[in-house]
Amino acid sequence: MSKELLLVVEAVSDEKGIPREVIYEALEAALASATRKRHCEDIDARVEIDRSSGDYKTYRRWLVVEENELVENPEAQVDLARAREVDPNIKAGEYIEKLMDSVDFGRIAAQTAKQVIFQKVREAERKQVAEQYLGRIGELVAGNVKRVERGNIFLDLGAHAEALIPREEAIPRESVRPDDRIRGYLREVREEPRGPQLIVSRTAPQFLIKLFELEVPEVGQGLIEITGAAREPGVRAKIAVRSYDRRIDPVGACVGMRGSRVQAVSRGLNEERIDIIPWDENPVQFVINAMAPAEVLSVAVDEELHSMDITVAEDKLSQAIGRGGQNVRLASELTGWELNVMGQDKAHDKNEAERLRLVDLFKNTLNVDEDVAVILAQEGFASLDEIAYVPIVELEKIEEFDAGMIDELRNRARDALLTQAISSEEFILQAEFDSDLLGVEGVDAELAARLAQSGIKNRENLADLSVDELVEITDLSADQAAAIIMSARKIWFEDTDRNSETRSAPGVEAE
Repeated sequence: MSKELLLVVEAVSDEKGIPREVIYEALEAALASATRKRHCEDIDARVEIDRSSGDYKTYRRWLVVEENELVENPEAQVDLARAREVDPNIKAGEYIEKLMDSVDFGRIAAQTAKQVIFQKVREAERKQVAEQYLGRIGELVAGNVKRVERGNIFLDLGAHAEALIPREEAIPRESVRPDDRIRGYLREVREEPRGPQLIVSRTAPQFLIKLFELEVPEVGQGLIEITGAAREPGVRAKIAVRSYDRRIDPVGACVGMRGSRVQAVSRGLNEERIDIIPWDENPVQFVINAMAPAEVLSVAVDEELHSMDITVAEDKLSQAIGRGGQNVRLASELTGWELNVMGQDKAHDKNEAERLRLVDLFKNTLNVDEDVAVILAQEGFASLDEIAYVPIVELEKIEEFDAGMIDELRNRARDALLTQAISSEEFILQAEFDSDLLGVEGVDAELAARLAQSGIKNRENLADLSVDELVEITDLSADQAAAIIMSARKIWFEDTDRNSETRSAPGVEAE
């Protein structure tokens, strides 16, 4: 039977392309399983096959557990004290072994041996495939659809390789049938209990970029770069492109003759509509390009919030926003800026309100007349900090101001900022609020003092507020207010969890 065993190892190894050591381990596991099944006791066994002769030995073994640990299965476990009677140097976690009669290879239940061996072979095959594809993460892969289960698509990549397109990585409403050949973007090699799994995406923006790299030779040659992509899979996408050769139009190159290149990519994405946007190093111009096909009339930039207010004609507002906000959402994702699109009327009202606020601010804090305040607002100064600390040349460009007025304005702005800082510090020191209010994520001393002024003096008071109430009290955005309130309410959930654990704990009664 030893020769027969060696022949089995050789045959399976050659047929499956699996290392012989893996087959030996599978056979040892099968023989150990058969040994355990032959004995009524719940024993543990280990089989050792001689790789040169095919002979094998079987050992019954006991796991050594700590002395104070309960021996749950005496047939397969032994405490440390008894184990050291056999081997004084043994440690917990090791095994005591004793040679026992081996089962006859010919009497092994065929089905059990077959299942164990096939399982080990499949695991080894998947491991080999995973190792082959680890270096290909981020590349395109193509395969035939084997089956579709609950929206999950299984691909046969050939050479025993199988990939999974999870439902969330598949293009919505795309019709896929067995034997269809499709491409995807290899996102990761995921470790799972049954072995490594190749995860492929058809919704990732990188998939769109890779398809253009295939269709546009200039991209592969490094003459054109696709700087970014944003997608609503299967519906619409935007990509930004730039050229490193002045003679090449990057948009035209990606569109191709009569749209051949972009249409080829679109067909591979279930007819996804693709806007090709010229990249620009100027963020404002880049945003204007990304808003295509909408025509932008003006842009107001807020560097602090990393946002832009986009103004378009009233009759173009719906086009600029897109169906369900699609156009502005994709443009925002592509450029990395938060974009607020509005019509001319709303933009005018907002700008006028901001202008009046600044004029009022400068009049009151700098003690200047309305004409000077209006000039400062018109010249784009939006805060006292800018007047106090911008390079003096910026103020010298204003024709109405001479050197003396500029020095006086800067001094008054700095004095006003100092007064505000002192007042703010005094305001904080005088405010009365509980220390737990400062324990809420997002609440600093200044915000706590402002809350206390409105009667919100502890964490519980803050947790009781609605988002609208907190926005009204402070100048926080709705998202910031929501995050702070949720942080304040965490203690409620912690108390609920503790009470639940107390009620479920055996032997604990509520007082």
